[in-house]
Amino acid sequence: MDIFELFQKGGPAMWPLLALSILSLSVIFERFWFWLRILSQERAIVDCVLEAAQDHWEIARDIAKRATAQPIGRFLFAPLNLSSADPETFRLALESAAEEELAGMRRGEKLLEAVIALSPLLGLLGTVLGLITSLRSIRIGDLGTEAAAGVNTGIGESLISTAAGLVVAITSLVFYRLFQSFVFNQVKVFRRAGNELELLYRQSPLEYRNSRYTGNFEVRNKQSTSKQMSVSDADATESTERHFSSYGEQKENNFPETGDMEGSSTFEADNSLKNKP
Repeated sequence: MDIFELFQKGGPAMWPLLALSILSLSVIFERFWFWLRILSQERAIVDCVLEAAQDHWEIARDIAKRATAQPIGRFLFAPLNLSSADPETFRLALESAAEEELAGMRRGEKLLEAVIALSPLLGLLGTVLGLITSLRSIRIGDLGTEAAAGVNTGIGESLISTAAGLVVAITSLVFYRLFQSFVFNQVKVFRRAGNELELLYRQSPLEYRNSRYTGNFEVRNKQSTSKQMSVSDADATESTERHFSSYGEQKENNFPETGDMEGSSTFEADNSLKNKP
C-alpha cells in the first residue's frame, strides 16, 4: 500500500491535513535556512565589532553597517549610528533594536502552533467520520457474519487520518521547540554583546564617544593644538617686544646723547683750566 492509497483511504480529513503539512514544511525550511545563516556568522561579527570598538568607534560602526544583513549586525549598528548620545540613550537604542530583532526571529512560530493544535483534531475528526460511515451500514443480525468483516476494515482505515494528524503535529512540534531554543540562545547573545558594547561606550572619553567619527576627533585635537601653539607664539613675541622696548627706554635714560656728552666734557675741561694756578 503506497502513500497515495493511504491518502485516499484516510477520508476527507486528509486534505486539510495535507494543507497544514505543506504550510508547516515551508515554515520549517525557511526558518532552518534562516538560523543556519545566523549561527554561522554572528560570533565573528560580535567579536570584530567589540574588538574594533576598543580603539576606533568609526571602524566598529562600519563593521556593524556591513553586517546589517544579519540581526546581530542591525542590533549593534543601531546605537553606533547615533551621532552623539549619552549612555542612557545608547542603552535605549540597544534595547529597542533587540526587541525588534527578537520579534523577527519568532516569525512563523504562530503558524507552527496552529498546525500543532489543529492536526490532531483534524485527524480525530477524520476517524470519527470514518467510524460513522462504517457503523452506519452494520446491522445487528449481521454480527458474526461475513457482512460484518467490512466494518473492521472501515474502522482500521478511519484511523489513518488520526495517525496522519499525529505525524504532522509531532514533526511540527519538534522543529517548533528547536527554533524556540535558538531564540532563547539569541537572547543570551544579544544581552552579552549589548552589555559589553555599552561598557566600552561608558568607559570611553566623553569627547571621544560623542564624536561620530574618530577622524573628526583627531582633526579637532590637531586644530586645538595648532591654535594653542599660535597663541603661545603670539604671546612670546609680544613679551619679547615689550622687553626690548623697556630695555630701550632704560638705555635712553641711563646714557645721554652724544652732543650732551661732548658739551659736558668741554665744560669740565674749561673748569679745570680755570682752577690751575
